[in-house]
Amino acid sequence: MAKTPVLTPQAEDFPRWYQDLINKAELADNGPVRGTMVIRPYGYGLWERMQQEMDARIKGAGAQNAYFPLFIPQSYLTKEAEHVEGFAPELAVVTHGGGKELEEPVVVRPTSETIINDYFSKWVQSYRDLPLLINQWANVVRWEMRPRVFLRTTEFLWQEGHTAHATYEDARDYAARIHREVYADFMVNVLGIDVVLGRKTPAERFAGAINTLTLEGMMRDGKALQMGTSHELGQNFARAFDTRYLSKEGSREMVWQTSWGTSTRMVGGLIMSHGDDHGLRVPPRLAPVQAVVLAIKGDERVLSTVREIGDRLTAAGVRVQVDDRTDTPFGRRAVDWELKGVPVRIEIGPRDLENGTAMLARRIPGGKEPVAVDALPGLLPGLLEEDQELLLRQSRERRAERTVDVRTVAEAAEAAAAGNWARIPWAGLGPEGEAKLAEEAVSVRCLVAEDGSVPDSDDAPGNVAVVARAY
Repeated sequence: MAKTPVLTPQAEDFPRWYQDLINKAELADNGPVRGTMVIRPYGYGLWERMQQEMDARIKGAGAQNAYFPLFIPQSYLTKEAEHVEGFAPELAVVTHGGGKELEEPVVVRPTSETIINDYFSKWVQSYRDLPLLINQWANVVRWEMRPRVFLRTTEFLWQEGHTAHATYEDARDYAARIHREVYADFMVNVLGIDVVLGRKTPAERFAGAINTLTLEGMMRDGKALQMGTSHELGQNFARAFDTRYLSKEGSREMVWQTSWGTSTRMVGGLIMSHGDDHGLRVPPRLAPVQAVVLAIKGDERVLSTVREIGDRLTAAGVRVQVDDRTDTPFGRRAVDWELKGVPVRIEIGPRDLENGTAMLARRIPGGKEPVAVDALPGLLPGLLEEDQELLLRQSRERRAERTVDVRTVAEAAEAAAAGNWARIPWAGLGPEGEAKLAEEAVSVRCLVAEDGSVPDSDDAPGNVAVVARAY
């Protein structure tokens, strides 16, 4: 009789596989209010590592962290018409507090452009105050009609950057810098996901922006996931909040602005980009635990050796966890670590001690082999880098294999329905073709130049639309 799989196979039911994995790998649970989630310690550990890597890059781009209130006066959102219209269906509004009806309803933060601009208008007085580069790590609430843990939840965690600049060019270049040097660098070199960098069409642009730059990742089922965005806000919010500065020449000028963000959606992207039928596969540069050392038996010599190996690997710069819970069957523990996607398992039992070896199991390429215990500290760093490169290579090859060039709306819709991405000339598709694709639940994920770079404008000659079904 065939053994029942721990997870629903991806080929059988990808959404069920995703939900199974979140549960079995102990990443998150559904919260008590529809659309909310409880992030469990291992899932939060992944998010913490994402925060650490992203925060270092954000600070490297010159931004500083701050914090703004969760509650925003409703009147703030009405100051920028396109912005409030874009977010109106998703707003959570508080009308009562302290047992009384509030004089003015307050909105639970869906994003912070409005409240941050209210303070920017106070803080920016002179050209000497610019550029003003602020980031915050926070939670936001957007009422979600079709929730899915990590991908679409009513409350989620994110970082949102907000900046003010003296000129359009400075703001444009900074939004592009965040897009490329912060987001793309992190997603490619840490998450191991080969994202496409592009420009959103006017229909897909952030509410209140004049341009939105996006990073789109292909998941293992061929759907696209928007992994992060960087927006040029122009002077829309500066005009609404009268954010002006005194120029060197003595004139009062409006600032130019950007905003940009990534969220816990990246955890969902990590799962769906790299996970297989056995569980997660976590890129070593991201992994909270890069290697777990397991004691097979409760023998004192085994336990002592396992702990010693853990110390030696830690000294070699590897993030290690020692699993000496020998009151839990070894097989169950091995499966649990496989589900969690820890890149390397090092298994030690009495027989291994006699041979001076350990059994080395690699999660990402698969396979097990005995390795001399003394060789482990020198061996593991190189193996982890090999595994990191393998995940990125697999992500890149998958996208290349499942992207097709087409000429018509019908061909683009057919490709997307088959689980592929399509590339189609934007000049031939245009807003009318984009609207027709939307009727088939297919969207233009972004515009790219013919050479794959980010175009300078929506209608730049040679623009190609990247089309797919999306999460």
